Amino acid sequence: MSAGQDSPREDIRFRILRLLETNPNLSQRAISRQLGVSLGSTNYCLNALIEKGQIKIQNFRASDNKLRYSYILTPHGVAAKIALTRRFLNRKLAEYAALKAEIEAIESELDRGVEDFLPDLDDDENIVGV
Repeated sequence: MSAGQDSPREDIRFRILRLLETNPNLSQRAISRQLGVSLGSTNYCLNALIEKGQIKIQNFRASDNKLRYSYILTPHGVAAKIALTRRFLNRKLAEYAALKAEIEAIESELDRGVEDFLPDLDDDENIVGV
């Protein structure tokens, strides 16, 4: 899989690890809601993180006496989160630079003036309906 196709999955893994680091007791449904991804994608990603040894599951009893899970980052998970954070930040900085360049190009077009893009409005023959 190419890096471009992998970055959305990598972003989800990064965001899940980041979310679980601060709140390990979130349910899969709460994680999916907070990240804006499907419950199935969340489940798939959590299982992949468990298989990779980046998170482990601990059972706990919720206040309504239902058995729930707590997702704990392992030392390997903390190291993976650091690496994912670096790559995430590099991607976002590159996106920012590209967006900034596009904004500057558009502003430059506007600075050249509307007259470069519209017909001469002083010439009555170019105005429709006159």
